[in-house]
Amino acid sequence: MKFRLSMLKPAPSRLKKADNKNGIHIEEEHISEDDVIECPKCKRMLSKKAAAKKKYICYECGYYFRVRTNNRIRMVADQGTFEPWFTELKDSNPLGFEGYEDKIKEAREKTGLEEAVTIGKCQISGEDAVLGICDARFMMSSMGAIVGERIARAFERATQEKLPVILFCCSGGARMQEGIISLMQMAKTSAAIKKHSEAGLFYCAVLTDPTTGGVTASFAMLGDVILAEPGALIGFAGPRVIKQTIGQDLPEGFQSAEFLVEHGFVDSIVEREELKKTLYLLITTNRGVAGSYTNFYEESKDQAVEEAPVDSGEKAETAWDKVRAVRKATRPSGLDYMSHIFEHFYEMHGDRNYADDQAIVGGIGLLDGQPVTVITDMRGLTLDECKRRNFGMPMPEGYRKALRLMKQAEKFNRPIISFVNTTGAYCGIGAEERGQGEAIARNLLEMSALKVPVLCLMIGEGGSGGALATAVGNEVWMMENATYSILSPEGFASILWKDASRAQEASEAMKITAQDLKKLGVVEKIIPEYGIASQENCSQIAAYMKKEMKDFLKKYNGKSGDQISEDRYKRFRQY
Repeated sequence: MKFRLSMLKPAPSRLKKADNKNGIHIEEEHISEDDVIECPKCKRMLSKKAAAKKKYICYECGYYFRVRTNNRIRMVADQGTFEPWFTELKDSNPLGFEGYEDKIKEAREKTGLEEAVTIGKCQISGEDAVLGICDARFMMSSMGAIVGERIARAFERATQEKLPVILFCCSGGARMQEGIISLMQMAKTSAAIKKHSEAGLFYCAVLTDPTTGGVTASFAMLGDVILAEPGALIGFAGPRVIKQTIGQDLPEGFQSAEFLVEHGFVDSIVEREELKKTLYLLITTNRGVAGSYTNFYEESKDQAVEEAPVDSGEKAETAWDKVRAVRKATRPSGLDYMSHIFEHFYEMHGDRNYADDQAIVGGIGLLDGQPVTVITDMRGLTLDECKRRNFGMPMPEGYRKALRLMKQAEKFNRPIISFVNTTGAYCGIGAEERGQGEAIARNLLEMSALKVPVLCLMIGEGGSGGALATAVGNEVWMMENATYSILSPEGFASILWKDASRAQEASEAMKITAQDLKKLGVVEKIIPEYGIASQENCSQIAAYMKKEMKDFLKKYNGKSGDQISEDRYKRFRQY
């Protein structure tokens, strides 16, 4: 949706002022069957009651209305659990700006809120959390000293009580009437978030329409996970400011939530119907106890392993046979194996710097209830998908996305599982301009010291440094017919023998098969393929992987982060 959202209001004659003075009156408001509203997008007249049942989404065109504070609390918090905080904070007019107190008073009378942000503690599907909600009706939710103070205190108290923070962001930017004091709130809130983060606690920012200005340049973009509602306007300088400053009109869809996902700054767009479930998942998977990696799941037999495996009937005898086998477009991908191994996978997007490289997919999976961070290369199946995923050749932003998710895993003590299948890093002008070599080097540096278990599985081709960039593991496993090499056999033959046609000969000389690399000590385990991996036997290969993954995690119960990191260092130090 490429449009700007506006506020949901009843017809003017039926507008009811809130009778509370603290902004936390969350009982269901009475809505008559006669209450109607015009959708700003499709211009149809809607039943307000029906729109409310749809979580304030137009049932004709899908337009997202802005949500009032009390309605947002009702949609997210468990009934009766919201406890307001910091309602005692007094007015602030640091510049003595004429008429400012009257404007505050008017906003209070109009909205029933004391300020633009409401903070409190609640439960979300039984999980304790600090909840903050910005409301655009109160002076466009601009950030003044009281807004900044409430948010800073929210993170400080959440740090003391070891609670996650969920903050629904919305703002037109800094509050002009408070001038430089408003600007200082950006630094103050960011500093409080830093302390909360250093305590190993989770913060999720949910960007709603509009999120602009100093809020975008501070607390809104500092979440461990950043979600956005469909179509929300998100940007530092809004369209009007850009137009006034440089005289430039923005293209359609610019600064939309969808635009921000594409450019790597938002993890995911979440529908309101899925919002509460998503927040519960994120709260429960973004915490962990150091040295505990198998306490989530109960031991159970993997029935699929006990069944007779499906043999594809094909065999890859030589190294060149294996090269040809892993290059088949129909070979199962990391996502194919993941769909059988993890009972849930939540994908997260973007490097928070430039783009979302779809050649690498990453997110949080559940291994019999144990949260893990999962990363995989993706080539694509159809021609269109291959183009979208750049044929599985990651750009710098792909490696930076993977590293961002791995560092997040370390913060919340999630083990990391990486599926590797790439011919190598993309070599091209854009990749070089954005620092392909630096991105790979940074991954090697940071992965070597991660304080959580890292397991890497070579499931297809492992090409050069582009593969190694997500394969610095405590253990590295290879599928029976996978290959892992310094570069492609064609490239090897071209460089050494000046003859790419000798690729088959090169494949034998390079020692690139799982069997070769097991003898060299480069991999710890060979995963059976029951012939050659295919969609038919994918589930049984995955069942074997799952059982072995659980055994792998058991080895690290009781180990400190430093021990885990040192084990990985020693593994690579031997070569």
